[in-house]
Amino acid sequence: MNKKYVVELKDEERERLQQLLHAKETSRGIRNRCLILMLVDESQGAIPKQMEIAQRVGVSDVTIHHTVKSYCTRGLEATLQYRKRSEPGHPSVITGELEARIIALACSEPPVGYARWTIRLLTRRVIELNIIESVGRETIRATLKKRNLSLT
Repeated sequence: MNKKYVVELKDEERERLQQLLHAKETSRGIRNRCLILMLVDESQGAIPKQMEIAQRVGVSDVTIHHTVKSYCTRGLEATLQYRKRSEPGHPSVITGELEARIIALACSEPPVGYARWTIRLLTRRVIELNIIESVGRETIRATLKKRNLSLT
């Protein structure tokens, strides 16, 4: 069966991988990529099966495939670096002032008829008081959890 991606490392590339493997500041992910590339190197002779490599390195077989594919399509240096995001992540909906108001509301007395605040009740009240136009329960929950606040 023909392989789609074949790894044949040059001597300089093998030396670079060895340096990264023995460097203390190399992260575990990059170290795993180095091990994978060294194990699938066909210029060294017969290579083990993908599942055997996955067990040796302690990663999934999909990781082996993606590492080999990255090496063959993008090159060694690109494979040994984490990718930068093309776009930054979404900014948080809740800013410092809004967070303070939500926390103050959660620390206040619950509405009449309730023994304590719930996430759903708190979410409804935040929208009623126009603190935020629309917000999901998960956003409120994450805000409280970030400050290690419990509603119980």
